[in-house]
Amino acid sequence: MILLFLALAQTTAPATPGVGGGLGGFIVPMTLMLVIMYFLMIRPQRKRAADQERLIASMKTGDKVVTNAGIHGLISNVKDTTVIVKVADNVKIEMEKSAVATVIKADS
Repeated sequence: MILLFLALAQTTAPATPGVGGGLGGFIVPMTLMLVIMYFLMIRPQRKRAADQERLIASMKTGDKVVTNAGIHGLISNVKDTTVIVKVADNVKIEMEKSAVATVIKADS
């Protein structure tokens, strides 16, 4: 009889669902990863794209430029989607505005 009471006293209570278990344990980490990914990857890329758009819009004749290919030159004419870059005496190259990586203003 005493052994029966001891055995019943040692049994555990029925398990209750945990606070972090179930679907909440999956959604919270995924949301946190998405927020971190936005601030580390997406937001800086959008900022770089906006800076490049401003750079392209601000190009004018007489600016010194460096292209993505590393060509240094002077803008001699700006068209709608292209620029004509003078790279040497009597040598001009027409290229897309998006190929310009850096603009050094003429007044510098």
